[in-house]
Amino acid sequence: MSSTAPQSADVVIVGAGLSGLRAATELHKHGLSYVVLEAMDRVGGKTLTMPASSQGGVVDVGAAWINDTSQAEMYRLGKQFGFELVEQWATGLNLFQDSNKETTSFPHGGMPIPVQEAFIKLANIIERSNLDEPWSGPDAVKLDSLNCQEFVEKEVGGELSGILFNVLSQSLLGVESDEMSALFLIDYIKSGTGLENISSDCKDGGQYLRNRQGKFLRLDLRGLNFGFGLPGLVGNQAFSIRLAESLIRGSVKLSSPVKKINQSDSICKVETVSGKVYTCKKVLLSVPSTLYPIIDFQPTLPHNKKVLSESKLGYYAKTILVYKEPWWRHAGLSGSISTADGPIVFSRDTCVPDDRQFSITCFHVGEPGRRWSKLPPQERQKEVLIQFNAVFSTVVDNPPEPINIIEKEWTKDEWAMGAPSPVMVQGVMTNGAGKAIREPFGNIHFIGTETSLVWKGYMEGAVLSGIRGAKEVIAVFG
Repeated sequence: MSSTAPQSADVVIVGAGLSGLRAATELHKHGLSYVVLEAMDRVGGKTLTMPASSQGGVVDVGAAWINDTSQAEMYRLGKQFGFELVEQWATGLNLFQDSNKETTSFPHGGMPIPVQEAFIKLANIIERSNLDEPWSGPDAVKLDSLNCQEFVEKEVGGELSGILFNVLSQSLLGVESDEMSALFLIDYIKSGTGLENISSDCKDGGQYLRNRQGKFLRLDLRGLNFGFGLPGLVGNQAFSIRLAESLIRGSVKLSSPVKKINQSDSICKVETVSGKVYTCKKVLLSVPSTLYPIIDFQPTLPHNKKVLSESKLGYYAKTILVYKEPWWRHAGLSGSISTADGPIVFSRDTCVPDDRQFSITCFHVGEPGRRWSKLPPQERQKEVLIQFNAVFSTVVDNPPEPINIIEKEWTKDEWAMGAPSPVMVQGVMTNGAGKAIREPFGNIHFIGTETSLVWKGYMEGAVLSGIRGAKEVIAVFG
């Protein structure tokens, strides 16, 4: 890192997650000056890595997976930073607990024939949609007039199709199928290269690779260590740490939430809650649209941008159960469970054996997650263990107690307010807001994973949006 950044710059970037930091590195490469303002006391946004247990290793309580094919930018960064990317465990039997609390098993990656039929029907609808301009695709207006539940009832049919749509709504975005536009979900899945890939943890899938370790560099920004003190062991937050480490010293301002953006034809003034004002020619805004209302825009945002701010973030939380050994693998199980009623809606094996880190990550999403969230912390933990042990006890006698339990509720995070990406209700995407999501407003350019054409809601979408926004700004400066 070199000289201290000034209070004025060519560009002010709001948000030090993957999109904001990737944009900053692009500006840096092209010789533009910049300041990055971050509301949190850390970099990384919705990537957050924590120690797993005294046995070693780390776990990701935020975004956790990439792949090496359709997520080329994230994979390139992983290789550039020297990270070791490990394949997701996808072997053994999955377990499903129905609404009667009865558990059945089936091979990982498999599904009953009636579910396959519903899967194919939905995949065909997604394939016909328009990725570049979803609001103008076949039947776009009709699809946007229906929530996902209504769409299934009127256009698809079948009880299993309804269940499949709700599972996708919960697992991908943390909402129920009646809380989101059918067109929005179809476009979201299309952006993840289709139904098969976005739901897969095999090659080409959205859940194929995890970041285990690489060369660890201590990063000191404003005198604070962002390395959580585990040399040699890093998770996905390290992508942001390494991006920030490459920027001008002092250019990333932590604990600096923005309260006001005032722009004229030639200059912008960005004010933080502490009263500091940064002047610039361009602003790159990397915050979820749900947070737009907390910023005072002068002049005010246009109508279609305001409509975007009325989108909602789903309920998304993780409970990570860390064990002394991977006992489920020894029993021929994948570690993947799913349930009809929660509080665990689904789970994944998140072990890294070389680090003696043996864990299963349980996801609490949608309405089951919201119900669970209302319980006191000890009751939440108790409910997770009761259901977890009930499901696994159908195959394994007396599952052992975890040696550590780690919980993260993104909805209760002040600057996240949910995860992974804002969703649109009926009538928003085709009424101008869908098109407006990537459009600049004067000298303000909008980035963030929800604005990406591909892999929106994922780390890949975040970095791609940052590159796009940076290129928009660079083109203006010439």
